[in-house]
Amino acid sequence: MSLSAFFSANYQEARGKFLSVCATRNLQVESIVNPNAKGPTGEDLCTDIALIGPSNASKFLLITSGTHGVEGYCGSGVQVGLLQENYFKQLPADTAVLMIHAVNPYGFAHDRRVNEDNIDLNRNYIDHEAARALPSKYPSIQSYILPDDWDGPDKKRADEGIAKFIDDHGMFAFQAAASGGQYHYPDGIFFGGEKLAWSWKMLQSVLTKFMGNANLVGAIDIHTGLGPYGYGELIGLGPTRQKELSKTWYPGQVTDPDAGTSTSAPVTGTVGHGVADILCDASIAFIALEYGTLEPDVVLDAIRADNWLYQKGDVDSDLGREIKTQVREAFYGDTDEWKMAVWTRACEVVDMTLKGLEQSNQ
Repeated sequence: MSLSAFFSANYQEARGKFLSVCATRNLQVESIVNPNAKGPTGEDLCTDIALIGPSNASKFLLITSGTHGVEGYCGSGVQVGLLQENYFKQLPADTAVLMIHAVNPYGFAHDRRVNEDNIDLNRNYIDHEAARALPSKYPSIQSYILPDDWDGPDKKRADEGIAKFIDDHGMFAFQAAASGGQYHYPDGIFFGGEKLAWSWKMLQSVLTKFMGNANLVGAIDIHTGLGPYGYGELIGLGPTRQKELSKTWYPGQVTDPDAGTSTSAPVTGTVGHGVADILCDASIAFIALEYGTLEPDVVLDAIRADNWLYQKGDVDSDLGREIKTQVREAFYGDTDEWKMAVWTRACEVVDMTLKGLEQSNQ
């Protein structure tokens, strides 16, 4: 299989490749059906879990894809490639790999970042009552985020409002206001939800079942949309102890949104926080492996467009189809150059993580 063939054109193809290569490697797969959503043609949507190595291992490499659905094109390609290349043929002693394919199968299948309830899963693992009391600049931009039309005067008004906000406060301030996580507008972007989503309840069950006895974990959650084209930034997420261990495993490479060193604004309720809480007895080095695609304003506009389409538009219209293409291009660099950069960086990061697991005294 060529490198390009690791990647897929849609969720069903990606899932098929993942299941096929797992079968080739004689790996048992646990498939969990999302009971709350269906695919574009009414098909079931599943998160698939594969374990490589001993089930009683004390050290685990965790690789997750599709937390932000449409970003699963990248993460699935990496997971399929690692399995196809038999990357884990010789694991260090007492070490296992857990792959979770398509954490958010609805978003993957429908080319959306959010889940079936418009929830951003990387903002959802949080005390929701406390989250609603957090200070936020998002209310000041919500009317710009969701105009009444996408090709008329209200969109023009909204774009002018965003331009003024950026002129007054800067692009990063707008990114922070828009993407940090908000808990009051279910029809807005980066909505963290009002309760724990299905995907998170599923993750709680899976991580407890497979990794509940782990004492050392290297976790890689694969994302796209921020940073230079094809570059994989290592973003440290979760509690301070998690970030500090990550910095020792990936010297000089880990960025921190809370310290202002990342392309990501500070965010709440992340997978990093959730993994730390669920695997509370383990030492964890957690990174979001974030691959750049397009410019930040282009990516944010695609997120706005997708949100408008599902709140006020018609998915089956010509404009709807244009927006679907816009979203896909914002989160999937469907070129051989981009895929090569993704694959090369993923191998580097996996190697560093396995080395950290092998050498750590935690």
